[in-house]
Amino acid sequence: MKKILIFDTTLRDGSQRVGISFTVEDKVKIAKALDAFGVSYIEGGWPGTNPKDDLFFAQMKKIKLKNAKLTAFGSTRRKNSKTSEDKNLNAIIKSDVKTACIFGKSWDLHVKRVLQTTNEENIKMISESINYLKSKKLEVIFDAEHYFDGFKSNEKYALATIQSATKAGADIICLCETNGGMLPSDVEKIVKKTLAFFQKIKFGIHAHNDSGCAVANSITAIEKGCILIQGTINGIGERCGNANLCSIIPALELNKNCNCISKKNIKTLTQLSRYIDEIANLVPDDSSPYVGRNAFVHKAGMHVSAVGKKPETYEHIDPAFVGNVRKISISDLSGKTNVISKANEMAINIKNIAEKNVKKIIDIVKKKENNGYQYEGADASFFLIIKKTLGIFKPLFSLKGYRVSVEKDVNGNIISEATVKLDIKGKEEHTVAEGDGPVNALDNCLRKALIKYYPTIKDVFLRDFKVRVVDGDANTAAKVRVLIESSDSSKWWGAIGVSRNIIDASWQALSDSFEYKLIKDKKRR
Repeated sequence: MKKILIFDTTLRDGSQRVGISFTVEDKVKIAKALDAFGVSYIEGGWPGTNPKDDLFFAQMKKIKLKNAKLTAFGSTRRKNSKTSEDKNLNAIIKSDVKTACIFGKSWDLHVKRVLQTTNEENIKMISESINYLKSKKLEVIFDAEHYFDGFKSNEKYALATIQSATKAGADIICLCETNGGMLPSDVEKIVKKTLAFFQKIKFGIHAHNDSGCAVANSITAIEKGCILIQGTINGIGERCGNANLCSIIPALELNKNCNCISKKNIKTLTQLSRYIDEIANLVPDDSSPYVGRNAFVHKAGMHVSAVGKKPETYEHIDPAFVGNVRKISISDLSGKTNVISKANEMAINIKNIAEKNVKKIIDIVKKKENNGYQYEGADASFFLIIKKTLGIFKPLFSLKGYRVSVEKDVNGNIISEATVKLDIKGKEEHTVAEGDGPVNALDNCLRKALIKYYPTIKDVFLRDFKVRVVDGDANTAAKVRVLIESSDSSKWWGAIGVSRNIIDASWQALSDSFEYKLIKDKKRR
């Protein structure tokens, strides 16, 4: 089994994605999570370039990593200067790491136009910088920046930069596909030629995703002999992102007989993916391979039927391998198998329920979807449809009426207020609440009414609120679909409402969400 080193650069290259700004505390949390997951290297940042990275490396001196080597990033020395006086290299040494990753130019276009120096001086910058770091007893990984473009432009010079790095004592040479425009066939050819030229040298790959090929290019490089992959969790990074380790690791483990991460730890991959998104304040991509919420969701009735008999008919791996789960989607394409599978997933046993009731549920879903509803992300609302259709629904509260007002005063202040009348356990509850907007006021009002009878309502919080126009041709009189996602300390769920009035659609979704929560809590008790 081939051992592949995983070099994670989420904290450095990943943080260059537009919209991401990790705090020092964020970086420490992510470093701990990556170490627990079992990556080989964690590139923490570029010391000496900003106070945040300096503080991060200072804090990490107090933390003992179990699996990963903390790595500091930097560049070769500046042109026409002394290596021993280079602030960048000395900042790496001061960070007290045992591994340094420095980049140098491998494309003569960059040497001439960006560095504005000679090819010979660039070679010296590479060799002298690596020599200096090695003299300080550091492991050195050399990132040959723009290597693939450089190889295409001037093969002889690109190879000369690698030769300079190897002679200076670099432990691993990482071939960087910095612009992200190469195709797997380009990577295959160039990696093969490069590795044939250098014997007994360890090589890695660093790919960007500007042509959508970062994962494929990384795997291709491994197939041709590289032993290290640089990438990020969820593929975050500058421009279109970096190679996505959440796709690469399971692909290599399952299809290429490689050892990247322990089988035990790989089961936490989905959890890690969502944890990083949470810290980065990103909405998870539901369609991400392996770790996305839709990665093992089955919608078409024929697919669901087949998966029920033999999962591998429509699943390339067991979702449990990466810590994900199989889900059955409900839509107007659903058949009997979808409904039964979904009900079982929700712990409602309807296998012995009359065929006519299953058909009735399907007919209700199809009719509602024709009117704009969509149950793929609204498990709570579908749960209530099943309960009501089977005659086993006992409402825990019922609406007697609500009113919502929005007022704007002369100073531009906007005040939203909601009034709700509910029947709860035979008693009328009449509550009033304000909020940041009419929907928030309605939410606050409903909570205020329910919490006296059902204290666990305090644990529910809104994760997402989406509004979609269903029939745009009707202009301002169009129906709108409101989809909300709620969660408590242990799970999340979705609920839906559709109406020509956005407040009414929101009420439907909110009341379904709370009803679902309370029914589930009652069952657990």
